[in-house]
Amino acid sequence: MISIKKKFICFSLISSLFLLYAEDLPRGYKDIILGMTLEETKESLVKDPDFGYHGDRDVSLIPGSSKTLIETDAEKGLGSNFLTRCWFQFTFNELYIITININPNKMDYYSVFTTLTKKYGEPTSFSPQAATWKNDEVTMSLEKPLTLKYIDNKLFDQTQNYSNIQASPTEVTRDMFLDGL
Repeated sequence: MISIKKKFICFSLISSLFLLYAEDLPRGYKDIILGMTLEETKESLVKDPDFGYHGDRDVSLIPGSSKTLIETDAEKGLGSNFLTRCWFQFTFNELYIITININPNKMDYYSVFTTLTKKYGEPTSFSPQAATWKNDEVTMSLEKPLTLKYIDNKLFDQTQNYSNIQASPTEVTRDMFLDGL
């Protein structure tokens, strides 16, 4: 009978070998890479009909912020049979979130999950709603029903810490009072 210690050592060795062959997480999908400028992303989208990009009419500016969104619809037009709607979110003119919706009539969650696990190893976190792979630079998540997201961790953290809403006079005087304690 094999001892628990030997089983643990075998499991650790197999896991280590699996991690050696796992690829680094991608920084995007196809030629669309996190960190690209709005113009670079638009140029890449024009060159790739799979996304169904129709030009500037697919670009939205979010009023009062430094954020821009490109929404494409691959189902309307000459897009891929495997993609539906895709979103490309920018902050300070840098692409920081890519959201790819995959057509559930052409692909299934299990096939995508299995492929990602073979390529990138076991997910960092796993729940009934999503599987997530993460390193210092990128978070990639496969969400149900069938959405693949790529997030630039640094830019995402910056947007979470940034607010362009100024404190009201009441809030300023409250903070001044508390600082004086």
